[in-house]
Amino acid sequence: MRLSKGVPFKSPEVKAVYDAYPKRLKQKILDMRALILHVAQMTPAVGALEETLKWGQPSFLTPSKSGTTIRLDRVRNSEDQFALYFHCQTTLVATFREIYGDTLSYEKNRALHFNVEDALPISAIEDCICMALTYHIK
Repeated sequence: MRLSKGVPFKSPEVKAVYDAYPKRLKQKILDMRALILHVAQMTPAVGALEETLKWGQPSFLTPSKSGTTIRLDRVRNSEDQFALYFHCQTTLVATFREIYGDTLSYEKNRALHFNVEDALPISAIEDCICMALTYHIK
């Protein structure tokens, strides 16, 4: 999967964080960024995302208030793993676990973990991203 080309950065600070990732992780993280932006674009209720930094991590906010923030970053002290982080007080990760079971790797109630060597389960990830971006829509 190579979605990351052609998705410009609006913030030099955000771009600098992506540029600082180890080469091994950078392309996978950029691909995940592009997937988040793609899902938002394909989900009319979400509207345009705001990409910013929260806790030094690339973060995606829904100015429309349709969803909850998604953060994207490497897993601390790992050059082989990265994660999508979600607000820990939501039911998102529990829902993902219920729907996708062993298809995904979870960190408690706050994250999905991925390894750079593994093929990404794109359809499951797209669903999870969509659920997060529309979390506040009843």
